[in-house]
Amino acid sequence: MADDEKAPIIIIRRKKKKGDAHHGGAWKVAYADFVTAMMAFFLLLWLLNVTTDEQKALISSYFSPADPRIATSVSGSGGVLGGLTVSPEGAMTEKLEPVVSFPGTLQPDGTTTRPRTPEELEQMSDGDLERELRRRDEERFRQVEDQIRQAIESVPELSALAANLLIDQTPEGLRIQLVDQEGRPMFPLGRYQPLPEAQLLLQLVTHVVMDLPNMISIRGHTDSLPYGPGAAYTNWELSADRANASRRFMLEHGLDYQRIENVMGKADREHLVPDEPDSPRNRRISIILLRESLVPGLYKTEEESTDDTRPPRQQEQQQRSPRREQLRPREREEGIIYFP
Repeated sequence: MADDEKAPIIIIRRKKKKGDAHHGGAWKVAYADFVTAMMAFFLLLWLLNVTTDEQKALISSYFSPADPRIATSVSGSGGVLGGLTVSPEGAMTEKLEPVVSFPGTLQPDGTTTRPRTPEELEQMSDGDLERELRRRDEERFRQVEDQIRQAIESVPELSALAANLLIDQTPEGLRIQLVDQEGRPMFPLGRYQPLPEAQLLLQLVTHVVMDLPNMISIRGHTDSLPYGPGAAYTNWELSADRANASRRFMLEHGLDYQRIENVMGKADREHLVPDEPDSPRNRRISIILLRESLVPGLYKTEEESTDDTRPPRQQEQQQRSPRREQLRPREREEGIIYFP
């Protein structure tokens, strides 16, 4: 009996589990934010992989322009991007309006002159027509030069190539030259394939001039350093090949092949630095926007069309004029190379 009184008393406590209160699913929001951030991160990595250095520079300059005037553009077609895309050529692009338009001419006194109609041009004398065409050319050339210089100032990659690009006016038209500099060539020595720096400048020039009506002459120049004795390939072939390679590059980037008036290899006959025939600056490509007044027959009357006594060469130039409705694309498809 005593043993029964000493037995321990065991008390079992049982906890009743209660369900947690409803938490509202806040973790799902945080997880969705994390997944979205990861998706954006991998999308950025993919874009960095598929775009070229030039495209990255254009995109960067569009969102952080060095020139405040570019920030006011409402679309890429009005600034340095000018409608360029990072997608393959031809994908999701549309035909742009001409880069340069001339609704009138601003005079020093603030007034604007109205452009002449084709009927008015036909009634003008030869001297007045020549002056009108030259005035139009001067306006176009100023705008082309301004657009190129604005792009060079805005894009860092182009700014580094400013010394390689020369722009001036000659009796033939607006001359844009891609010039070798010491340590920064446009072509490999002795070869005709343009280097990436030259391609960048050629693409810029093509984009600016592609919608203008002026015909284009492309000319290659070399220095006076000769090839080895007995070499079959000389500076004549090299200068012509470089000019023709530039022509092909511009056609691949949107230039109409019927705009090409001629492609010339000038070798070492027209030095940029005559006193230094071996200077690298003599190795260059000249892209000349020819004046409309140099292309005969732009505004030809009916009487002239029935009785054309001009030399055959001038008749051929008139038929190749971009203002003519009848063009001969087969003869112009591969371009023409002239050797002086």
